[in-house]
Parts: sequence; structure tokens; C-alpha cells
Amino acid sequence: MQRSELSGRWLDRFCPAVQERLDRHRRFWKGEGPSLLFLPQSDPSFATGEAALYSLDTYPERFRDPALMYDSERGRAEQMLDWPTDGVPTMRPNLGTILVPASAGQPWELRRGAMPWPGESLSREEIRALRDVAIEKAELFRRAIAFYGLAARTDRAVPYQADGQGVFDIAHLLYGDRVFLELATGGEEEWITDLLEVSLDLFLRATEAMKKAIGEPPGEMVHGHATPQGLYFPGAGTRISEDTATLLSPAMIEERLLPAMQRSVEPFGGAFVHYCGSHRELYEMLCHAPWCVAIDLGNPESYEFSHLAHQASRTGTVLYSRVASEGEEGWREYITRVATVIRETGLRAVIRPTVYPDTREECREMLAIFHAITA
Repeated sequence: MQRSELSGRWLDRFCPAVQERLDRHRRFWKGEGPSLLFLPQSDPSFATGEAALYSLDTYPERFRDPALMYDSERGRAEQMLDWPTDGVPTMRPNLGTILVPASAGQPWELRRGAMPWPGESLSREEIRALRDVAIEKAELFRRAIAFYGLAARTDRAVPYQADGQGVFDIAHLLYGDRVFLELATGGEEEWITDLLEVSLDLFLRATEAMKKAIGEPPGEMVHGHATPQGLYFPGAGTRISEDTATLLSPAMIEERLLPAMQRSVEPFGGAFVHYCGSHRELYEMLCHAPWCVAIDLGNPESYEFSHLAHQASRTGTVLYSRVASEGEEGWREYITRVATVIRETGLRAVIRPTVYPDTREECREMLAIFHAITA
């Protein structure tokens, strides 16, 4: 990955406390110092409002009103400044996985107590017509842009890209499960190519519009991955989520998915990739993809951590992910085990722990243990 300057000059407007976290991340990407640990705020006496646990109780109101969304996300993010963690306070317009296809014209629904859900899939003719859709002018997409305008008011939390999914995930949302049958049976190569081209175009235009609104350069970003604290990427400008990729065979991934992913990344220098489910071959392919700088696993319990660490360390890929616990580990046993594997394999990692203490003092101790072992 090219990390030409590691400058992040677009981040200069943020407060000294944010700058200190960003400097930790710059040192990390240079290979200096310890791996990073993103500890969630877990002390009830320290939390305010909905800061500690994301609530869906009033989500429909926030979904419709960028100002309410901004107030909620900012509140969650800014409190991380006073918490012992390596993460940069981050916030995004949380409009769900439907943002890109819905902004292109796919039906969707929003029920109280749930995130937005896609409606009926589109026909081939409707999908091909999306080449002419001005996604940036859609009402839903304008809510995201309005959020970023409000985010310029604070220097205590960095805004990041809303969920744009990835090329194949967008294709699946638009066309439905038929895409898997048609891939498996063959004979629809021309249509599958059209579907992926339309999805690629939507992904690129949505990502470029969000980055412009944030003020991010093409090849840099901060990304919080649905959390109030995130990672600075000095040589990667986009995040890809390809959950449906775990339903594809290794051959399909090599033939269809990886080329589409690479093309979606090219304007941005590199990508942070997320996927849910269990697919060891996909993980190994991503580790060997030069444009994939970091990987997050939605289901880390499906993998042995030492295997993940060995695979990623061989290619210099960063594991920016949750790590599953083993048995009845306490937080000291958990973080000592995880940090020891990182040290012994040479992995560079940004860990979001699944076992952590309840108090600020113990979180500070956990952070110190992790830094000491992985330095």
C-alpha cells in the first residue's frame, strides 16, 4: 500500500485530543509502537443518554432528521475523548445498508425498532436504467450530505463514510437472490456483467460524493465501522462490505468478485474490507490482494485467531476486527492471549475486544497490558 505522506492535512482542524489519537495511528502505519486497542465505553456512570449502547427506540426520527442524527452520533463519539482507548472519536449518518440502492430508486421500508430494509428487487430493465439516476440528488442521500454539513460544527469527532456496501452486495440488494442461481447455472454472463457494472458505478459515485462532503482526499479516510471510534487510514480511501460474498465459491470469487472489488478500490488507493460469515478462502484471498490493507470479520468466532494472525502477518495485512473469546476468559486472560498471539506472529492489528472490564481504571490497565506486549 502506498502511504506517501501519512499527513492527513485535511484533519488539521480537529482538537488536540483528536490529534494525539491520529498521531498514534500514523506511528502504527509506519510500523512504530504497539498495535491498537479500541475499548468501548462500558462504565454506566460515565455514559450519557444513548452513548454507551446504540438504541433503535427513536431511530425512525433520527433516520428522517439529519440534525437529530447528528446530535445522537456526535454525543456517542465525543465522549470517547475522555475514555482510555486508541480509537479516534468518529460519527456517521447511520442510514443503513440500503443507502446506495434506495438512493438509486429501490423500494425500502423502515419499521420502528429495526434498521431500514430493502423492498422488492428490481427487474433487469430497471437496473440497467440506473445508469442515468442522479443518486446524489435522492432525498435519502441528501440526508447524508446534510449530516456532513452539520459535522463541520465540531472539532471533537471525525465524520466518516456512511454504509455504501460493496459492488456485489449492491448487486444482491438490487436484484435479489436470483443472482446466485444465475451465477451457478451460467449462461448469463452478459447480464451479470451489466449488473456488476451498474453496481460499480453506483458505489463509486456514492463514495466520491460522501468523501467530497467530508473533505477526505481520495486516498485517505477515517472509518469507525459502525462504532463511535475509528481508525485513520493514510493510504486507503474507502471501505467495502461484501457480506454476500460468503455464499460464493472460491472460483466465483476469483472470477467475479475480486475483479469488481479491485476496480471499486482503484480511485481510492486501497480499501478496508468487511464481511460476515465464515469463508476461509475469501480471507486468504483478501490477505493476498495488494489493495486490501485491512480486514474486519463479522463473525470472528468462526475462525481460530492464531490462524488469522499467521495469514495476515505473512502479507502485511492489518486485522482491524473483533476477536472472539475462548471459554470463560476474564479480560486479563483475554487481552494477554490476544496480545501474545499478535507479538509471536508479527501481526499488526487494531483490536475491538469482545471481553473488556466495566470501569475506566481497569480499561486503562487493559490498554497498558496490550501496549506493553505488542510494542
